[in-house]
Amino acid sequence: MPTLSDVAALAGVSISAVSRVLSNAPSSRVSSATRQRIEDAARELDYHPNFAARALKFSRTNVIALVVPDLTNAIFTELMRGVEEAAAELGYMVLLARAESMQPAAGTLAALVGEGRVDGVLVQVGNTTTTEDLAGILDGRVPAVLINSRRDDHVGSVILPDEEGVAVAVRHLVSLGHTAIGLVNGLPTTDSAERRGAGFDEAMAAAGLSVNPDFVTWLGYEPQQGRAAMRALGALEERPTAIVVANVNAALGLLVEARGFGIGIPGDLSIVAIHDAWTAENSWPPLTTVRMPLYELGKRSMAEIFGRIRTGAIADIVVRDPPPELVLRDSTRPR
Repeated sequence: MPTLSDVAALAGVSISAVSRVLSNAPSSRVSSATRQRIEDAARELDYHPNFAARALKFSRTNVIALVVPDLTNAIFTELMRGVEEAAAELGYMVLLARAESMQPAAGTLAALVGEGRVDGVLVQVGNTTTTEDLAGILDGRVPAVLINSRRDDHVGSVILPDEEGVAVAVRHLVSLGHTAIGLVNGLPTTDSAERRGAGFDEAMAAAGLSVNPDFVTWLGYEPQQGRAAMRALGALEERPTAIVVANVNAALGLLVEARGFGIGIPGDLSIVAIHDAWTAENSWPPLTTVRMPLYELGKRSMAEIFGRIRTGAIADIVVRDPPPELVLRDSTRPR
């Protein structure tokens, strides 16, 4: 098995230089040409670092845990891909876990953290995540960064530009001539739903439109909650002609329930959903969405947890590049 010495000999540099470059050490100050020579030598020799020895030396495992509400949720696919690709570039592995693993009864994630088997934790908070669930993760034993949520008692987060995403949806509907626009939002206790609600109010005001409170629901992001929102809106004597749905999963449930009311999409009601996923283009009708930078959210989240592990740096970041993008399909039409 090739060693650091073999790589150093082939590249014509010191062993310490090879070690710093291949471990992405902050102290690695070598020219780009030298770095390239080292990386080429490592590839030629098929060198792989001894992670067990490195963990003993640096008290690190080169493993981070990524916690999401639901591993099967199509929305999280791009987020997870971004985290995993960034982790691979930094020599880290990603342990995927569901939010339930944070609960005291499960104890799984708490055990991994307590035993020092992960270097850090990235947490995407779910609708049912409680303060007690988070307590064992955000207690400072290992670095932790929240994904798309912020808490007053915790510093360190990477979030989406939720306000702008909803504004893109509102502007599209206004451009089609809609003025009676509703919002199907997440739970009022959800940080992202608060931002999306604020973005909706601001975008409506910017268009010179008032918000009808009867046209706004705060029931949640899941399909069954989208169905409940449609039942509430469908029962109104006066209905909105267009709706911004704050999550594509809720929009799928809304589509099903609208058929039960005999409401045609988009003939009677135009819909724009936040987040784009394969489910959106395979619904009927295919959903117009606002694509959010989920892949970039994942990459930046990994970069932030890596920085916190290495230097202790803490930041609250909004990922604005690329900006939210409208994806036109068949669920919207002019009023």
